[in-house]
Amino acid sequence: MTKEDRGMGSYSPKEFRALTWHDQAPAFRDGTDTPRAYLERCLAAIAEREPVVRAWAALNEAGARAAADASTARWKAGRPLSPIDGMTIGIKDLLETRDMPTEMGCAAYKGNFPKRDNAAVRALREAGAVVLGKTVTTELGGAHPGPTTNPFDARRTPGGSSSGSAAAVAARMVPAAIGTQVGGSIIRPAAYCGNVALKPTQGGINRGERQATSMSTHGPHAGCVEDAWLVAMAIASRAGGDPGKVALTGPAAPPAPLRPERLVVMETEGWEALDAASKSAFATLLSRLEAAGVTLLRRGDHPLVERFEQGIGDARATCNAITGWENRWSTRNLVDLHPEGVSARAKGVLAKAEAMTVADYQAALAVREEAQARHARIAPLADAVIALACPGPAPLWGGDVPGQPLEPRPTGDFVFNAPSSMLFAPAVTVPLLAVGGMPVGLQVMAQPNQDARAAAIARWLLASLPPVET
Repeated sequence: MTKEDRGMGSYSPKEFRALTWHDQAPAFRDGTDTPRAYLERCLAAIAEREPVVRAWAALNEAGARAAADASTARWKAGRPLSPIDGMTIGIKDLLETRDMPTEMGCAAYKGNFPKRDNAAVRALREAGAVVLGKTVTTELGGAHPGPTTNPFDARRTPGGSSSGSAAAVAARMVPAAIGTQVGGSIIRPAAYCGNVALKPTQGGINRGERQATSMSTHGPHAGCVEDAWLVAMAIASRAGGDPGKVALTGPAAPPAPLRPERLVVMETEGWEALDAASKSAFATLLSRLEAAGVTLLRRGDHPLVERFEQGIGDARATCNAITGWENRWSTRNLVDLHPEGVSARAKGVLAKAEAMTVADYQAALAVREEAQARHARIAPLADAVIALACPGPAPLWGGDVPGQPLEPRPTGDFVFNAPSSMLFAPAVTVPLLAVGGMPVGLQVMAQPNQDARAAAIARWLLASLPPVET
């Protein structure tokens, strides 16, 4: 692979400019730009970058052009349907779309074309968004990787399972794309690719047909907090939350930047294994927070913070146990019907789940419930939690080696993301770090239903702190 094939080159959060949408609205209103012209620029970027990045499972260019033309006419008439009317957007290929197949990165679903829209997809269309295509997912949203590469270095993973969504935004192919998360599948790929992403409060965005697991959420990847918020609210205001759940709450417009008074610094069980360069970059950013007058509470500073860290001390295994159990019957049925259409890696996950008992599952639920209680107890101590969003730069991934054991986490470790998933808490990825020329994201995690606060703090961080590069 030549240097030119490897990606965009060394990443600098000081210099990289993501593709954005919200700031184009004045040009759409006065006619100096149009959603159709914007779409054509996206298609040109895809034509240039897709042969290496491989972010897309399917494209509907004709349908997108028709939708962009309709949006252009609405903007010209002064009647856009929403702030994201005309936004070019990608949809993770776990979510059903009426105009494209939904193959879930799995050979067993090859040719699957239900011809209906997921609730979130329908809401986006109602808001006028231009659904351009389906972004690559890992197999069934699990650990087995798809073909997508990291836009900054094609030798590295973009993360998973929202691999294509993260990469498409980072490669400036689209301003936003929908991902999903059960353990770390929104926050970690965004962190590896230098994106903003919002993993909302559990149940805050209607998952439509994807209700099988208790920790799955939909959330946007975007080039900025403003666009991520507008996309999330466009969905929630039309499709609501999951059945029986409160929809994402907050202002229709992006929350104004909010300077936090106090933040809890979350280490997680991944802290001890974290590389020295990433620890140093994070420490530098924390020192800049303190210089800006923000008080930081670490686990040794308050007993409730220490108890909170202990409560999430086995979050990765807890998430794996809960999700494995909840997916076991659907996966077993799929394997029985298509034994050659499911990877050995997914079958290994299934075997672990089938070794569990009901008591094992209930014990994992009890650990999750206690962790949520401990998280609630630190609410009076600080405005939010700050942490790394990934365990250092995206790892190199060249594929499984024949005859060798399968790599357990080829798209990276979700150890820094498992807490927000098991706590049902909103989290926002903030691209403020680079280590060795690769993105390393931060995350702001708030209490459940405080998504707007997390977004507001993320905006303040991006506006007020100089990025750190090591």
